[in-house]
Amino acid sequence: MTMNTEHTTEHGHDEEHATMTKGNIWQVFFILLGITIVEFIIALVLIPKGILPRSIGNFAYIILTLVKAFYIVAYFMHLKFEKVALKSGIIVVFVFIIYFIVLMLTEGSYLNTHMFHLK
Repeated sequence: MTMNTEHTTEHGHDEEHATMTKGNIWQVFFILLGITIVEFIIALVLIPKGILPRSIGNFAYIILTLVKAFYIVAYFMHLKFEKVALKSGIIVVFVFIIYFIVLMLTEGSYLNTHMFHLK
């Protein structure tokens, strides 16, 4: 009877633990906290007081939310440490999902204005 003493690393977890330290986690935490504070200021102060137009505020809010989503996916879901093929596959799928959402909103708007309001 022989014992297998080889250790294998699966999925590159040694790499991600080597590059993701407590300092990095706290840095990403404070970046996310700062973005969240800016979002609260936009939503609760700038837009209601009329300092920032609603359309620009909504656009800024969407951009900041996407940046937060990037940081969460890249660092806490470890996508930053994956291979390029997996990253590009996820990005292509994400682009198609966004495209289909925009397409459905456009078609829904067309149907709402041209089909259902005929008199």
